Amino acid sequence: GVTHTPVAIRPAKRGDVPAIVGLFDDDDLSVGAYSSAGPPTRAEFSSAGPPTGDKPAHVTPSGAHYAAFDAIEADPNNQVFVAEIGGVVVGTFQLTFIRQLSYGGCLVAQVESVHVHSSVRSHGVGRMMMEFARTEAERRGAYRLQLTSNVKRERAHGFYERLGYRATHKGMKLQLQPSAPKGKIET
Repeated sequence: GVTHTPVAIRPAKRGDVPAIVGLFDDDDLSVGAYSSAGPPTRAEFSSAGPPTGDKPAHVTPSGAHYAAFDAIEADPNNQVFVAEIGGVVVGTFQLTFIRQLSYGGCLVAQVESVHVHSSVRSHGVGRMMMEFARTEAERRGAYRLQLTSNVKRERAHGFYERLGYRATHKGMKLQLQPSAPKGKIET
């Protein structure tokens, strides 16, 4: 179904970080993995509460979350966006622009950290966020818009395919042991 309540997509503000981290925790694959103190409790609900249902919309972010947000916000080629319904954050994504030497020095847009609150999934919020990302990538002159998605997220893969994305490459990751202390980002 599609939501009939207006969805607003806007650049995230520092004050949105608790809601964004709450969206990461409202995830079947990573419940508790993104917050600083594990799964959120009732005490961590914002005054607005969850969008619907009984899952929290906000958790307590760590200093590392705020440091990352500040670094992203300071980078003109990086931006975090949120989707709101009735003033409540129900979705988020990060859009990054990468200049490459390939394809004549093309600009590539990469969308990451796409999360929609479980209470509004399959209601058009994700589609609106991805259309917004595409429009912004086209406005900036990007050659393509790309993303990665966890191999376990088969529903998400179908969603992206319905939007026209194709699995053309095999992505790989190597987990590193960062030398910088948590919360510190070296540039």
